[in-house]
Amino acid sequence: MRKVKLPVHLDPIRNAQKRSSFLGEIDNERFNRLNEVAPLSSPVSVALECGIDAQGLAVMELSISTRLTLTCQRCNTTFEQEFEVQSTYCPITGRVDVDELPDAYEPVELDENGEVELHTLVEDELMLALPIVPMHDLEDCPEGSNQMVYGEIEPADERPNPFAVLNSLKRE
Repeated sequence: MRKVKLPVHLDPIRNAQKRSSFLGEIDNERFNRLNEVAPLSSPVSVALECGIDAQGLAVMELSISTRLTLTCQRCNTTFEQEFEVQSTYCPITGRVDVDELPDAYEPVELDENGEVELHTLVEDELMLALPIVPMHDLEDCPEGSNQMVYGEIEPADERPNPFAVLNSLKRE
């Protein structure tokens, strides 16, 4: 597979029939939503293979790799992390029901022209791959080895058990 310019809009059904494959990069400035949350530190490498599976469904296999700059929630410093995402999609048409798709396939909706916007699909996958709480590895984090205790925990009040009366009835 040689590097080519990736299409912005892709007809997955037609490309699946041709068994098309694409390999290329997308510039960082194309991903506005992602750059607000976690700025990209390298271009996004994308490999896309379209084909027909054994059931006769059009499928797209998407592989994405890039580096993102995240903020560690433990020490509040930035660090870079490598992301590699792989997904398999099946375009939803009138003849394919979402419930009948194999579990390995993610459904992807087509626009009014029967196409998928590839850049948006890549950005969505990277946003889903972001960790909920980004942190360095424990051994790499400056605050990782420190005990993080903020304030004192007061002991709980010793209150009588409200069910102690029932315990006395049980003995009788």
